[in-house]
Amino acid sequence: MLTDPHLLVEVVLKAAVVLAAFLVMPLALGQLEHKLMGHMQGRLGPMEAGPHGLFQLVADGLKFAQKEDVVPAAADKRVFQLAPAVALIPYLVALAAIPFSAAWVAADVPLSLLFVLAATSVGVIGTLMAGWASGNKYSLIGGMRAGAQLVSYELPLVLAAASVALAAGSLSLTGIVGEWSWWWLVWQAPAAFVFLAATVAELQRTPFDAPIADAEVVFGPLTEYSGLRFAFFLLAEYAGMVVMALLFTVLFLGGWRGPWGDIGAVGALWTVLKAAVVAAGILWLRVAWPRVREDQLQRFAWLVLLPIALAQLAITGIGVVMLG
Repeated sequence: MLTDPHLLVEVVLKAAVVLAAFLVMPLALGQLEHKLMGHMQGRLGPMEAGPHGLFQLVADGLKFAQKEDVVPAAADKRVFQLAPAVALIPYLVALAAIPFSAAWVAADVPLSLLFVLAATSVGVIGTLMAGWASGNKYSLIGGMRAGAQLVSYELPLVLAAASVALAAGSLSLTGIVGEWSWWWLVWQAPAAFVFLAATVAELQRTPFDAPIADAEVVFGPLTEYSGLRFAFFLLAEYAGMVVMALLFTVLFLGGWRGPWGDIGAVGALWTVLKAAVVAAGILWLRVAWPRVREDQLQRFAWLVLLPIALAQLAITGIGVVMLG
Protein backbone atom coordinates (compact mmCIF):
# COMPACT_ATOMS: atom_id res chain seq x y z
CA MET A 1 0.00 0.00 0.00
CA LEU A 2 1.31 3.45 -0.98
CA THR A 3 0.39 5.33 2.19
CA ASP A 4 3.31 7.76 2.06
CA PRO A 5 2.24 10.74 -0.13
CA HIS A 6 5.85 11.42 -1.17
CA LEU A 7 6.27 7.83 -2.33
CA LEU A 8 2.96 8.01 -4.18
CA VAL A 9 4.05 11.18 -6.01
CA GLU A 10 7.36 9.53 -6.90
CA VAL A 11 5.62 6.47 -8.33
CA VAL A 12 3.20 8.61 -10.36
CA LEU A 13 6.03 10.76 -11.75
CA LYS A 14 8.09 7.71 -12.70
CA ALA A 15 5.09 6.15 -14.42
CA ALA A 16 4.45 9.37 -16.34
CA VAL A 17 8.08 9.62 -17.46
CA VAL A 18 8.16 5.98 -18.61
CA LEU A 19 4.88 6.40 -20.49
CA ALA A 20 6.12 9.61 -22.16
CA ALA A 21 9.40 7.93 -23.16
CA PHE A 22 7.45 4.91 -24.43
CA LEU A 23 5.38 7.13 -26.71
CA VAL A 24 8.11 9.52 -27.86
CA MET A 25 11.10 7.25 -28.46
CA PRO A 26 9.38 4.81 -30.87
CA LEU A 27 7.98 7.76 -32.85
CA ALA A 28 11.45 9.29 -33.04
CA LEU A 29 12.80 5.95 -34.24
CA GLY A 30 10.10 5.75 -36.91
CA GLN A 31 11.04 9.24 -38.12
CA LEU A 32 14.70 8.17 -38.18
CA GLU A 33 13.79 5.16 -40.31
CA HIS A 34 11.97 7.34 -42.85
CA LYS A 35 14.92 9.68 -43.21
CA LEU A 36 17.68 7.09 -42.95
CA MET A 37 16.15 4.89 -45.63
CA GLY A 38 15.53 7.95 -47.79
CA HIS A 39 19.21 8.92 -47.70
CA MET A 40 20.44 5.34 -48.16
CA GLN A 41 18.20 4.79 -51.19
CA GLY A 42 18.87 8.18 -52.75
CA ARG A 43 15.29 9.52 -52.42
CA LEU A 44 13.67 12.33 -50.51
CA GLY A 45 11.29 10.33 -48.39
CA PRO A 46 8.24 12.00 -46.74
CA MET A 47 8.72 15.76 -47.00
CA GLU A 48 5.28 17.40 -47.00
CA ALA A 49 4.10 17.10 -43.37
CA GLY A 50 5.96 19.83 -41.50
CA PRO A 51 9.49 21.15 -42.08
CA HIS A 52 11.60 18.43 -43.71
CA GLY A 53 8.73 16.00 -43.07
CA LEU A 54 9.13 16.34 -39.30
CA PHE A 55 5.45 15.68 -38.58
CA GLN A 56 4.99 12.74 -40.96
CA LEU A 57 4.36 10.25 -38.17
CA VAL A 58 1.79 12.58 -36.62
CA ALA A 59 0.02 12.68 -39.99
CA ASP A 60 0.20 8.89 -40.20
CA GLY A 61 -1.33 8.63 -36.73
CA LEU A 62 -4.22 10.87 -37.74
CA LYS A 63 -4.71 8.78 -40.87
CA PHE A 64 -4.89 5.54 -38.86
CA ALA A 65 -7.33 7.14 -36.40
CA GLN A 66 -9.71 8.06 -39.24
CA LYS A 67 -9.73 4.60 -40.80
CA GLU A 68 -12.57 2.22 -40.12
CA ASP A 69 -11.91 -0.47 -37.51
CA VAL A 70 -12.88 -3.63 -39.40
CA VAL A 71 -13.25 -7.02 -37.70
CA PRO A 72 -13.64 -9.95 -40.14
CA ALA A 73 -16.84 -11.93 -39.81
CA ALA A 74 -14.88 -15.19 -39.43
CA ALA A 75 -12.57 -13.79 -36.74
CA ASP A 76 -12.57 -14.62 -33.05
CA LYS A 77 -13.60 -11.09 -32.09
CA ARG A 78 -12.30 -10.94 -28.50
CA VAL A 79 -8.89 -12.43 -29.28
CA PHE A 80 -8.61 -10.35 -32.47
CA GLN A 81 -9.22 -7.13 -30.54
CA LEU A 82 -6.95 -8.05 -27.63
CA ALA A 83 -3.92 -9.05 -29.72
CA PRO A 84 -2.52 -5.50 -30.35
CA ALA A 85 -2.44 -4.77 -26.61
CA VAL A 86 -0.71 -8.09 -25.88
CA ALA A 87 1.93 -7.23 -28.49
CA LEU A 88 2.50 -3.68 -27.19
CA ILE A 89 2.19 -3.65 -23.39
CA PRO A 90 5.10 -6.05 -22.59
CA TYR A 91 7.56 -3.54 -24.04
CA LEU A 92 6.17 -0.82 -21.80
CA VAL A 93 6.69 -3.10 -18.80
CA ALA A 94 10.24 -3.94 -19.92
CA LEU A 95 11.16 -0.29 -20.48
CA ALA A 96 10.33 0.52 -16.86
CA ALA A 97 13.04 -1.89 -15.64
CA ILE A 98 15.86 -0.74 -17.95
CA PRO A 99 18.27 1.71 -16.25
CA PHE A 100 19.26 4.82 -18.18
CA SER A 101 21.83 5.66 -15.48
CA ALA A 102 22.69 4.48 -11.98
CA ALA A 103 19.96 6.70 -10.55
CA TRP A 104 17.57 6.91 -13.53
CA VAL A 105 15.55 3.70 -13.46
CA ALA A 106 11.80 3.62 -12.95
CA ALA A 107 11.63 0.16 -11.38
CA ASP A 108 14.92 -1.29 -10.17
CA VAL A 109 13.51 -4.78 -9.69
CA PRO A 110 15.62 -7.71 -8.45
CA LEU A 111 16.92 -9.95 -11.26
CA SER A 112 16.03 -7.21 -13.73
CA LEU A 113 17.75 -8.98 -16.65
CA LEU A 114 15.45 -11.98 -16.31
CA PHE A 115 12.47 -9.67 -15.84
CA VAL A 116 13.17 -7.76 -19.07
CA LEU A 117 13.86 -10.91 -21.10
CA ALA A 118 10.65 -12.50 -19.82
CA ALA A 119 8.60 -9.38 -20.61
CA THR A 120 9.95 -8.97 -24.15
CA SER A 121 9.32 -12.63 -24.97
CA VAL A 122 5.58 -12.16 -24.32
CA GLY A 123 5.11 -9.80 -27.28
CA VAL A 124 5.15 -12.58 -29.87
CA ILE A 125 2.04 -14.05 -28.23
CA GLY A 126 0.15 -11.02 -29.56
CA THR A 127 1.34 -11.90 -33.06
CA LEU A 128 0.25 -15.50 -32.62
CA MET A 129 -3.14 -14.34 -31.34
CA ALA A 130 -3.55 -12.03 -34.34
CA GLY A 131 -2.70 -14.78 -36.81
CA TRP A 132 -4.95 -17.38 -35.23
CA ALA A 133 -7.94 -15.11 -34.53
CA SER A 134 -8.12 -13.43 -37.95
CA GLY A 135 -9.86 -16.31 -39.68
CA ASN A 136 -7.43 -15.95 -42.59
CA LYS A 137 -5.09 -18.70 -43.78
CA TYR A 138 -2.35 -16.22 -44.70
CA SER A 139 -2.56 -14.64 -41.25
CA LEU A 140 -2.36 -18.09 -39.66
CA ILE A 141 0.74 -18.99 -41.68
CA GLY A 142 2.38 -15.72 -40.69
CA GLY A 143 1.56 -16.30 -37.03
CA MET A 144 3.02 -19.80 -37.14
CA ARG A 145 6.19 -18.45 -38.74
CA ALA A 146 6.47 -15.87 -35.96
CA GLY A 147 6.10 -18.60 -33.34
CA ALA A 148 8.77 -20.71 -35.00
CA GLN A 149 11.15 -17.74 -34.99
CA LEU A 150 10.56 -17.14 -31.29
CA VAL A 151 11.34 -20.77 -30.43
CA SER A 152 14.46 -20.72 -32.59
CA TYR A 153 15.98 -17.39 -31.60
CA GLU A 154 14.95 -17.04 -27.96
CA LEU A 155 17.47 -19.67 -26.85
CA PRO A 156 20.62 -18.10 -28.37
CA LEU A 157 19.44 -14.66 -27.22
CA VAL A 158 19.10 -15.80 -23.60
CA LEU A 159 22.44 -17.66 -23.72
CA ALA A 160 24.17 -14.53 -25.03
CA ALA A 161 22.70 -12.46 -22.20
CA ALA A 162 23.67 -15.20 -19.72
CA SER A 163 27.28 -14.91 -20.86
CA VAL A 164 27.36 -11.24 -19.83
CA ALA A 165 25.56 -11.96 -16.56
CA LEU A 166 28.10 -14.68 -15.78
CA ALA A 167 30.98 -12.32 -16.49
CA ALA A 168 29.46 -9.64 -14.22
CA GLY A 169 28.36 -12.07 -11.54
CA SER A 170 24.95 -10.41 -11.42
CA LEU A 171 21.47 -10.66 -12.92
CA SER A 172 20.80 -7.00 -12.18
CA LEU A 173 21.16 -4.66 -15.15
CA THR A 174 22.54 -1.94 -12.85
CA GLY A 175 25.02 -4.43 -11.42
CA ILE A 176 26.12 -5.55 -14.89
CA VAL A 177 26.94 -1.98 -15.93
CA GLY A 178 28.80 -1.50 -12.64
CA GLU A 179 31.06 -4.47 -13.43
CA TRP A 180 31.48 -3.68 -17.14
CA SER A 181 34.97 -2.96 -18.48
CA TRP A 182 36.04 -1.69 -21.89
CA TRP A 183 37.84 -4.97 -22.75
CA TRP A 184 34.47 -6.73 -22.62
CA LEU A 185 33.95 -5.24 -26.10
CA VAL A 186 36.36 -7.94 -27.28
CA TRP A 187 35.67 -10.64 -24.68
CA GLN A 188 31.89 -10.57 -25.21
CA ALA A 189 31.91 -9.69 -28.92
CA PRO A 190 30.60 -13.14 -30.04
CA ALA A 191 27.76 -12.87 -27.50
CA ALA A 192 26.98 -9.36 -28.77
CA PHE A 193 26.75 -10.66 -32.35
CA VAL A 194 24.43 -13.48 -31.32
CA PHE A 195 22.26 -11.18 -29.20
CA LEU A 196 21.89 -8.58 -31.96
CA ALA A 197 21.08 -11.15 -34.66
CA ALA A 198 18.53 -12.88 -32.42
CA THR A 199 17.02 -9.50 -31.53
CA VAL A 200 16.46 -8.64 -35.20
CA ALA A 201 14.81 -12.03 -35.72
CA GLU A 202 12.54 -11.67 -32.68
CA LEU A 203 11.48 -8.22 -33.88
CA GLN A 204 10.72 -9.77 -37.29
CA ARG A 205 12.81 -7.14 -39.02
CA THR A 206 14.63 -7.59 -42.32
CA PRO A 207 16.29 -9.95 -43.15
CA PHE A 208 14.20 -12.07 -40.76
CA ASP A 209 10.77 -10.73 -41.74
CA ALA A 210 9.39 -14.00 -43.11
CA PRO A 211 6.23 -13.81 -40.91
CA ILE A 212 5.08 -10.67 -42.77
CA ALA A 213 6.51 -11.48 -46.20
CA ASP A 214 4.02 -9.61 -48.39
CA ALA A 215 4.94 -11.57 -51.52
CA GLU A 216 4.11 -14.87 -49.79
CA VAL A 217 1.58 -14.30 -46.99
CA VAL A 218 0.21 -10.82 -47.94
CA PHE A 219 1.11 -9.18 -44.62
CA GLY A 220 1.17 -12.21 -42.38
CA PRO A 221 -0.68 -12.03 -39.06
CA LEU A 222 -1.53 -8.34 -39.62
CA THR A 223 -3.35 -8.85 -42.93
CA GLU A 224 -6.84 -8.30 -41.52
CA TYR A 225 -5.98 -5.36 -39.23
CA SER A 226 -6.78 -1.74 -39.99
CA GLY A 227 -7.02 1.62 -38.27
CA LEU A 228 -5.64 2.09 -34.77
CA ARG A 229 -5.23 -1.63 -34.13
CA PHE A 230 -2.79 -1.84 -37.03
CA ALA A 231 -1.06 1.31 -35.72
CA PHE A 232 -0.62 -0.38 -32.32
CA PHE A 233 1.22 -3.25 -34.00
CA LEU A 234 3.51 -0.78 -35.75
CA LEU A 235 4.11 1.02 -32.46
CA ALA A 236 4.92 -2.34 -30.85
CA GLU A 237 7.54 -2.99 -33.53
CA TYR A 238 9.31 0.32 -32.93
CA ALA A 239 8.89 0.03 -29.16
CA GLY A 240 10.52 -3.39 -29.34
CA MET A 241 13.44 -1.90 -31.26
CA VAL A 242 13.86 0.82 -28.63
CA VAL A 243 13.74 -1.63 -25.70
CA MET A 244 16.11 -4.15 -27.29
CA ALA A 245 18.56 -1.44 -28.37
CA LEU A 246 18.61 -0.12 -24.79
CA LEU A 247 19.08 -3.64 -23.42
CA PHE A 248 21.95 -4.29 -25.86
CA THR A 249 23.53 -1.01 -24.75
CA VAL A 250 23.31 -1.94 -21.08
CA LEU A 251 24.66 -5.47 -21.60
CA PHE A 252 27.42 -4.96 -24.16
CA LEU A 253 28.27 -1.25 -24.45
CA GLY A 254 28.57 -0.22 -20.82
CA GLY A 255 25.20 1.52 -20.58
CA TRP A 256 25.63 5.02 -19.19
CA ARG A 257 29.41 4.78 -18.78
CA GLY A 258 31.28 7.23 -21.00
CA PRO A 259 34.56 9.14 -21.24
CA TRP A 260 33.09 12.47 -20.08
CA GLY A 261 31.05 11.60 -17.03
CA ASP A 262 28.37 9.05 -16.28
CA ILE A 263 26.26 10.62 -13.55
CA GLY A 264 22.59 11.64 -13.79
CA ALA A 265 21.49 13.27 -17.04
CA VAL A 266 24.94 12.89 -18.63
CA GLY A 267 24.88 9.14 -18.08
CA ALA A 268 21.32 8.88 -19.42
CA LEU A 269 22.41 10.80 -22.51
CA TRP A 270 25.21 8.28 -23.12
CA THR A 271 22.70 5.44 -22.87
CA VAL A 272 20.33 7.06 -25.37
CA LEU A 273 23.11 7.91 -27.83
CA LYS A 274 24.51 4.38 -27.79
CA ALA A 275 21.04 2.88 -28.18
CA ALA A 276 20.36 5.23 -31.12
CA VAL A 277 23.46 3.90 -32.90
CA VAL A 278 22.34 0.31 -32.30
CA ALA A 279 18.82 1.09 -33.57
CA ALA A 280 20.27 2.80 -36.66
CA GLY A 281 22.21 -0.40 -37.38
CA ILE A 282 18.98 -2.41 -37.21
CA LEU A 283 17.36 0.06 -39.61
CA TRP A 284 20.34 -0.22 -41.97
CA LEU A 285 19.75 -3.97 -42.31
CA ARG A 286 16.34 -3.31 -43.86
CA VAL A 287 17.98 -1.43 -46.71
CA ALA A 288 21.12 -3.52 -47.13
CA TRP A 289 19.97 -7.15 -46.80
CA PRO A 290 17.36 -9.23 -48.66
CA ARG A 291 14.89 -11.46 -46.83
CA VAL A 292 16.14 -14.96 -46.01
CA ARG A 293 14.07 -18.06 -46.67
CA GLU A 294 12.40 -19.88 -43.81
CA ASP A 295 14.83 -22.82 -44.00
CA GLN A 296 17.79 -20.41 -44.03
CA LEU A 297 16.34 -18.61 -41.02
CA GLN A 298 16.07 -21.84 -38.99
CA ARG A 299 19.49 -23.11 -40.09
CA PHE A 300 21.14 -19.83 -39.06
CA ALA A 301 19.59 -20.05 -35.59
CA TRP A 302 20.34 -23.68 -34.79
CA LEU A 303 23.61 -24.26 -36.67
CA VAL A 304 25.29 -20.85 -36.33
CA LEU A 305 23.97 -18.72 -33.45
CA LEU A 306 23.33 -21.49 -30.93
CA PRO A 307 26.84 -23.06 -31.18
CA ILE A 308 28.46 -19.62 -30.94
CA ALA A 309 26.37 -18.75 -27.88
CA LEU A 310 27.20 -22.05 -26.15
CA ALA A 311 30.92 -21.69 -26.94
CA GLN A 312 30.94 -18.10 -25.66
CA LEU A 313 29.17 -19.14 -22.46
CA ALA A 314 31.79 -21.84 -21.89
CA ILE A 315 34.66 -19.44 -22.60
CA THR A 316 33.15 -16.89 -20.23
CA GLY A 317 32.80 -19.51 -17.49
CA ILE A 318 36.45 -20.55 -17.90
CA GLY A 319 37.54 -16.92 -17.83
CA VAL A 320 35.55 -16.18 -14.69
CA VAL A 321 37.08 -19.19 -12.90
CA MET A 322 40.63 -18.31 -13.97
CA LEU A 323 40.29 -14.59 -13.14
CA GLY A 324 38.36 -15.16 -9.93
